[in-house]
Amino acid sequence: MANRINQLAQPKPNLIRFPDRRSVYWLDEFPPQKNVSTTAVKMTPRWSQLCGRKRLNAGFEQSRPSPQWEVSVAALKASPSNRVCSLALPLGPTAGWKPDRPLLASLSRAVQTAAASPRICQLACPKRRLGLYSPHSSKNFLVPHKPKRDSSRIQLLAISKADHPQYSQDRPASWPVPKSAREALASDRVKALSQPTQRKALFHGYDPYMVSLAARSASATPRLLVLNAADREHPTRAAVLEML
Repeated sequence: MANRINQLAQPKPNLIRFPDRRSVYWLDEFPPQKNVSTTAVKMTPRWSQLCGRKRLNAGFEQSRPSPQWEVSVAALKASPSNRVCSLALPLGPTAGWKPDRPLLASLSRAVQTAAASPRICQLACPKRRLGLYSPHSSKNFLVPHKPKRDSSRIQLLAISKADHPQYSQDRPASWPVPKSAREALASDRVKALSQPTQRKALFHGYDPYMVSLAARSASATPRLLVLNAADREHPTRAAVLEML
């Protein structure tokens, strides 16, 4: 029993100081030491067969020992037939094919020495359009003037329309003031109307709730009395006519 207690009292060995141990599992004791540094691998028959070179097929015939071989005398002296010569020729164009026209065609002598007729010169000039600006217009080209005469109707419509006999022109902006207007005197009523209405502000003698004397002495019309009456006491049409 004492030996067991002494065994359990011993500290557990620190195996972390051996990070390069062979086992990935936790061991209670050190792994056994080996004298061989590497693992001895034994070759199997299959591995030995795969390590060998690939053998040729049993039916393979080695008829060409080298990429360069001698040509026979018969092949050197052979002459092609007419069919082989016709097939060796390049394919020609069709019967209706024409080559493209060159960009710079050569002009004949007659074309180079030709002189344009007056009609061609007239047709070559640009057409003159009135009202349209053309950057290629020629100043030397003049259109012959054709005299035209307006009709009597156009001349009649061209005359400006006359004013009505009772039409009066606008009054000028500045005109002389008559003597009566300059010597006129304003009446008292005109002076009273020309003065602005003076109204006192609130808290300065102005009472918006004060009723004027005219409103207090006013009398209602019969129509207002009819409209002011209650619906139950609304008089008939004959009563209204008697009141009027």
